[in-house]
Amino acid sequence: MSAWAPGGVLVSSIDITAATVRRGDVIQLGGQACRVGDLIQLPQGAKQLLFESGELLTMHARTRLVAMRMLRRR
Repeated sequence: MSAWAPGGVLVSSIDITAATVRRGDVIQLGGQACRVGDLIQLPQGAKQLLFESGELLTMHARTRLVAMRMLRRR
């Protein structure tokens, strides 16, 4: 699903894994939307996600989540 957001930004709902997560992705956790601020690589393909709000989430290599990614037009 894609939708236009204010400011001419296209927002897309995507499946992410530890290999495809990016800074700026928005993941809904416990009913709260959290934006990924930083990523820390861990052994065996896992990553720790540090959200802008201070929460920390560990994604194992096989974890799959749904995220919102903003795609800017060039």
